[in-house]
Amino acid sequence: MNCIIVDDNKLARTAMKHLVEQVNFLTLIQECENSTEAYNAINNGNIDLVFLDVEMPDMTGIELIRNIDKKPIVILITAKTDYAVEAFELNVADYLVKPVTLQRFLTSVSRAKELYDSHGGQVETNASENDFIFIRNKGVLNKINLQDIEYLQALGDYVNIYTAERKFTVHITLTGIEKKVVVSKVF
Repeated sequence: MNCIIVDDNKLARTAMKHLVEQVNFLTLIQECENSTEAYNAINNGNIDLVFLDVEMPDMTGIELIRNIDKKPIVILITAKTDYAVEAFELNVADYLVKPVTLQRFLTSVSRAKELYDSHGGQVETNASENDFIFIRNKGVLNKINLQDIEYLQALGDYVNIYTAERKFTVHITLTGIEKKVVVSKVF
């Protein structure tokens, strides 16, 4: 998977580069020190995965995600947990808190690779071409075929998704599920 690292802190970029170099299926294409560089790299290149810092001076990582045309898989990396809810609303693959350990990094990139592989190597997906969704349940990413969903049950800010085999509890509203299924297929 082609990836870039986006962080305004050189030391943080170096630490991430060291982690990326330890994973054989990742190819580091570029290190970006600001969101503008990252925006151009993502829109002009063949980028599958972005390791993205949230707090940057020119444009935050959250703003970058909202503004990019091509939607690669994103793993947010930050020193704060304040952005986690908003990050998952934007369908990031994972949210790493600095300092990032090798074990946590490997778990995160494994999830990203599962997403990548499930789309046949294509990062962007067209909702009409796929009949499945991904959900995060108890910290694990699960693929569910839409045809396997028997019914949904609203529980305030949570929804139970029932299939013949399992029940999944997801932190999202029914309205949120509707938007996710139409827009991105990951919640």
